[in-house]
Amino acid sequence: MFEAMVVGVSAGGLHALSGILSCLPLNYPIAILIVQHRHRDSDHFLDEYLNKLSAVRVKEAEPGEAILPAHVYIAPAGYHLLVERDKTLSLSIDPPVNFSIPSIDVLFQSAASCYKNHLIGLILTGASSDGSQGLKTIKEYGGYAIVQAPQTAEVDVMPKAAIELVDVDKIIPLEALGQFLIQDLLNSTVVNGGETDE
Repeated sequence: MFEAMVVGVSAGGLHALSGILSCLPLNYPIAILIVQHRHRDSDHFLDEYLNKLSAVRVKEAEPGEAILPAHVYIAPAGYHLLVERDKTLSLSIDPPVNFSIPSIDVLFQSAASCYKNHLIGLILTGASSDGSQGLKTIKEYGGYAIVQAPQTAEVDVMPKAAIELVDVDKIIPLEALGQFLIQDLLNSTVVNGGETDE
């Protein structure tokens, strides 16, 4: 059973995240952790806006807090978001990784070492290769890798980079992602093999 999902997104992220999170039911049994690339001076608009759209709780991640199901944690601007071994959150002001802080790779790799095969990694629209190495790490730990179909991304660089590097389990159009995360994952009907739902 999956316990957590990590999501990496950059350019075009507001639209993609809005469509996915608005689909999730109040009792969604998986915790979601998100890195959205944004300027270090960004305010709380992203988490506040998404929280209004979502049945699940959406909030900015805070150091030391426990990771709970039916909660969405967004990396604060200017900080790397990490998962500790006791399944709590921590923040770091280490230098940028892949020119990004927060970095998708940093979140994905720390979450993979904690959750192993109980973790889902999801790469969405974006204009860099950040997240590809992290998604590869998730697969190496036995986790499940999903990528937004590049043709449905506002910017396809990030999904394409992940698909080129990683033997992903699913490539799914944005409009089908919400339903997939609710029905197929929770009913354990997912299968390996890099299939495309188009």
